[in-house]
Amino acid sequence: MAETVRTGVVDDTGPARDSRRTYGGEPGEARLWADSWRTYRLVAGMWIRSTMTYRSSFALTLVTSFCVTFFDFVVILLMFGQVKGLGGFTFAEVALLYGTAGTSFGIADLTMGSMQRMGRRVRDGSLDTFLMRPAPLLAQVAADKFALRRLGRVTQGLFVLVWGLVLLDVDWTPVKVLLLPVTVVCGAVIFAALMVLGASALFWMQDAAEVTSSFTYGGNTLLGYPPTIFAQELVRGVVYVVPLAFVNWLPALYVLDRPAPAGVPGWLVFASPLVAAVCCGVAGLAWRAGIRSYRSTGS
Repeated sequence: MAETVRTGVVDDTGPARDSRRTYGGEPGEARLWADSWRTYRLVAGMWIRSTMTYRSSFALTLVTSFCVTFFDFVVILLMFGQVKGLGGFTFAEVALLYGTAGTSFGIADLTMGSMQRMGRRVRDGSLDTFLMRPAPLLAQVAADKFALRRLGRVTQGLFVLVWGLVLLDVDWTPVKVLLLPVTVVCGAVIFAALMVLGASALFWMQDAAEVTSSFTYGGNTLLGYPPTIFAQELVRGVVYVVPLAFVNWLPALYVLDRPAPAGVPGWLVFASPLVAAVCCGVAGLAWRAGIRSYRSTGS
């Protein structure tokens, strides 16, 4: 039977080492994925059980989270109380954009939101505790302090998405019907990859959490509005540099029978799965580079 040994050790010189050895015939990467999922499930489950101990408190925080995030959409509601369109988009079309981005970001924030604490862990040395445990580091960090209250953001995004779909007058085809859930899932993966990438940068820039959050939380806000109200340079930037446009802009434009932004090939509306896979690969490489460069606080 194959056996995987995973160790995370901080030696007396300071550098953190993260090594894996695989014995037998079972692929090391497959076993690592299984170990990561098992670790994430166990750690997240522990925090969920802790949260559900006080059910009334959880229900209150869940409703509060829903209401607080819904205030972001209230701004759009007030705006459409004064105008009939925004950048050529109707209220239902903007609701579709907001709902897809909000749902995708909510899923990513629920599953990977704890990554934003990485800078603090590196700064105070608490990351060493995770490294000493015989379990995948990324799964531990992502599941630590799992906040079930973030379901409120997911629920709010789904609420606006369904609202927009009910109001939309779209000529639905099998491709569009399939593209919508694929867009939400791939958007969540892209946001999650950006969170891991941002956490990796905090190995070198411990106090830059606000900067890295601008690409996730700020990106979610950006994608809730039509691309036509932004400068073309910004639109190209979120297509070719930080691929936020693949979260919802490009697929949503296809669903709404609108042309892709100027200078963007039409076939890219179907590229979200590929972009999500590339983002995961880049985030994984950045995470491993950050782990190799980590130095303990020495305390």
